[in-house]
Amino acid sequence: MLLADSTQNPLLPTGSELILGIVCFVIVFGILGKMLLPRITKMLNDREDAIQGGINRADEAQAEAQAVLNQYRAQLDDARREAARIREEAHEAGAQIMAEMRERAEAEGRRITEAAQSQIEADRQQALTSLRTEVGTLATELASRIVGESLTDTARQGRMVDRFLDEIEAGAAGARH
Repeated sequence: MLLADSTQNPLLPTGSELILGIVCFVIVFGILGKMLLPRITKMLNDREDAIQGGINRADEAQAEAQAVLNQYRAQLDDARREAARIREEAHEAGAQIMAEMRERAEAEGRRITEAAQSQIEADRQQALTSLRTEVGTLATELASRIVGESLTDTARQGRMVDRFLDEIEAGAAGARH
């Protein structure tokens, strides 16, 4: 027997070992198939549902984020249009204010010029009146010295001065033309 055992390959099982191994394999595989396979299948299905649900939720979240992004872009576009409209209105209002201020300044300038012209005319009349009085007094005094008698009659003196100044004005007016 020793000789027969030594000729058999140690890697090859004997017939009884082979049958016993197959029976044990079928029993273990059957137990695993009946008890573990439904649990594994259930766990894989749950896992697949969870993954699919996560993908669906991610798709929904992405769609919602895209919708919100589109809404924000629309609001941003509206805000830009509103800002452009406000800038345009401000520009128009500024131009209108500038025109009003220019009109007021021109009116104020005309008023000041008219007031200055009136004041100049009043000052000129006052100076002319004062000059007539001074010239009359000086002319009367000079004529009194030349004639050698007093010319103190006021009415006469006024008529003579007026006549003298009228002659001077007539001569100046004729020289200008």
